[in-house]
Amino acid sequence: MIKRLIHRLLWAVMILWGATVITFIIAHAVPADPARVYAGANADAETIARIRLEMRLDDPLIVQYTRYLGKLIQGDLGTSLVTNERVLDAIILRFPTTAALSISAVILWLLLSIPLGVLTSIYQGRFIDRAVLFIGLIAISLPVFWLARMLQYYLAYRTGLFPVAGYVNWTHIILPAITLAIVTTGYYARLVHTNMVEVLNQEFVRVARAKGLSEWRVLFKHVLRNALIPVVTILGLDVAALLGGVVFTENVFALPGLGTLALQSVFNLDVPMIMGVVLFSATLVVCSNIIIDFIYQWIDPRIESE
Repeated sequence: MIKRLIHRLLWAVMILWGATVITFIIAHAVPADPARVYAGANADAETIARIRLEMRLDDPLIVQYTRYLGKLIQGDLGTSLVTNERVLDAIILRFPTTAALSISAVILWLLLSIPLGVLTSIYQGRFIDRAVLFIGLIAISLPVFWLARMLQYYLAYRTGLFPVAGYVNWTHIILPAITLAIVTTGYYARLVHTNMVEVLNQEFVRVARAKGLSEWRVLFKHVLRNALIPVVTILGLDVAALLGGVVFTENVFALPGLGTLALQSVFNLDVPMIMGVVLFSATLVVCSNIIIDFIYQWIDPRIESE
C-alpha cells in the first residue's frame, strides 16, 4: 500500500510539473503584455517600459520559468496584475463556494441517477427504461447556461422559490446545484444502467441467485458494487472538474467561486491569476485520481493484487 502510494505521488509530481510547463508556455504565448495590464490602459510607453524592467519581463523565458517554479515550490503563485491580490489568497477565498456547489450537485445527481440506473436495468427494454433514456438524452443536450437562465427566471425571479443570484447562505447554492444535476443525472443513470446490465449477465450473479439470496441483496450487494467501478472513474474526473470551477453556472448565478474568478482573469488578461487557477485545477484532478485509485481497492480488493 505504501509503495503504491509513493509511486502515485511521484507520478503526481511529474504531471503537475508538466502542467506548469504547458500553462507557462501558453500563458506567455498569448498576445498580451502583463506590464501594460499592470500599468493600466492610460499608461504611457515610458511607464510600461519601467514596469517591464521592474517585473523582469525582458528576461529569457527559461529564466522567467525558473523564477516562477522557485516561487511555486515555496507556495507563492504570484500576485494579480489587476487587483494586486495574492493568487493563492484569491483561490482560497473563492474555493469554498465552488466546493459547496460541487458537493451539493454531486450528491443530488447520485441520489437520482443510481436508483434510476438500477431501476432501468431491472426493467430493461420496458417503458420506464425508454422514458428515462429519452429524458436523459434531452437533459444531456441542454446547454448549461441556457438551462441556468431558464431555471433562474422561472423558479427564482417569477416564483421567488430560490434566490435569483449572489451568495449569502446555503439557499443560494440550491438552484445552481439543481442545474448541474439535471444535465448530469441522465448520463450517470445510463452509465449505471449499462454496467448493471453487463454485470447481471456474469456467472457470479447466477451463483448468488442459486444460493437463494434475495433479488434486492443480489442487486445492491453484488451487482451494483461491481457496476460502480467504471462510474467511480467518471465521477472522480467530473468532481475534479467541478471543483476546478463551474464557469457558466457560477457566472449565471453570480457565485463568487473559482469559475467566476477564472473567467474574470481571462477577460482581464491577468496571467498570474490564470496560471494559478489552472494549476490549482490540475492539482485537484491529480489528487482526485489518487483517491479514486484507493477507492477501487475498497470496492474490489482484487484490484490491488492485480
